[in-house]
Amino acid sequence: QIFSKAAAIQYAGDNIRVNSVHPGYVVTPLSRSRVGAPGGATEEELARGRVATTPMGREATPDEIAYGILYLASDESSYCTGADFAADGGVTAGKPRS
Repeated sequence: QIFSKAAAIQYAGDNIRVNSVHPGYVVTPLSRSRVGAPGGATEEELARGRVATTPMGREATPDEIAYGILYLASDESSYCTGADFAADGGVTAGKPRS
């Protein structure tokens, strides 16, 4: 985060935008790579543990993260630089749901 903010300040006058993306848990083949491995969790156990720490109560899809990145790469975010985009289901906002 510090590097992206420093770069954002350094290059803002050159109309170069620098932002950072901080995804939460995302359902991907890599995130499921331990499922079925010796000593690994089942898919349900893995998801249950991640969901328990996420206020929205679910994991993200890859598309949900990609749409945030698409926004930052588009002209619609032309005035955004030095921003930290957290697509984490509310984890950085506060406590998990109970």
